[in-house]
Amino acid sequence: MVGYFIRRFLQSLLLIWIVLTITFFLMHLAPGDPMARYDHPDISPETVRMMREQLGLDRPVLEQYFRWAGSFVTGDFGTSLRYNRPVGELLKVAIPNTLRLTVASLFLYMVIGIMLGMVSAARRYSVFDRMTTVISLFLYSVPSFWLALMLILFFSLKLGVLPSSHIQSLDVSGLSGLQLFADRISHLILPAFVLGVASAAGLARYMRGSMIDVLKEDYIRTARAKGLPEGRVLMKHAFRNAAIPIVTIMGLSLPFLLGGAVIVEKIFSWPGMGGLMVDAIYTRDYPVVLAINFVVAVMVILGNLLADTGYALLDPRIRSGRRGR
Repeated sequence: MVGYFIRRFLQSLLLIWIVLTITFFLMHLAPGDPMARYDHPDISPETVRMMREQLGLDRPVLEQYFRWAGSFVTGDFGTSLRYNRPVGELLKVAIPNTLRLTVASLFLYMVIGIMLGMVSAARRYSVFDRMTTVISLFLYSVPSFWLALMLILFFSLKLGVLPSSHIQSLDVSGLSGLQLFADRISHLILPAFVLGVASAAGLARYMRGSMIDVLKEDYIRTARAKGLPEGRVLMKHAFRNAAIPIVTIMGLSLPFLLGGAVIVEKIFSWPGMGGLMVDAIYTRDYPVVLAINFVVAVMVILGNLLADTGYALLDPRIRSGRRGR
């Protein structure tokens, strides 16, 4: 087991470096110039030239790559070309905000998706099952940006019960700790719903199909014949075996949640990595794009590693098979 994780760790490092290298050269091949925003009559070309030399943008691309790689290995993400601040300072603000949204969405995604799938499988072909099927297919097929705009229109503009943007209210100086917490939760509800609950619809369908297959097995009929309560049969015997393929779906869902966070953060003006990434791409802020790509790649690979760990915890045969190899 330890050898397996060491191999996965080394493979992950190589994969992250390949992703960053490809991103670096794609950003430099894309049309546009980071200095284009300084194209103004009040700024002399000589000033722009000096800034380009200071930032190292006048050097060959290959030389820029090796200079960037040398600083990146030491933990120096460089300086933002747009904000003229260390990229690490920008990430210290953006990463916790994105994690707050992603963790809340992942929690809703797991709990709602798994519970709906289990109940639908236990009551298959009932009215509840048919209703959840229709609602799940609707939420799964609706674009996230459209759903976000409709929720803002209804709950924020029409009813006025939930805020439409930002991570907290503009004036929070007079709020106590509990009031500030409630204010931030209210700002989290709509983006977490769009990102988590809408995605949970797909997980619910996968969970339902997996549970139905397991409930047809002989050991489930044996457990029921012994007189075990239906809840214990579902949770102890059926869920554990049905959850093994679902772990794969959950591990692979992290990239989609992070990708969806880009759109959701932009719509709700959420100050996370998504909005920062979009602005950095538009302005060709190379250091910021590469740093965010690094963080996202680490999160995605960590999610897949956790999924593999979940396999081993749910099915001891997987652990023994790996030791045997």
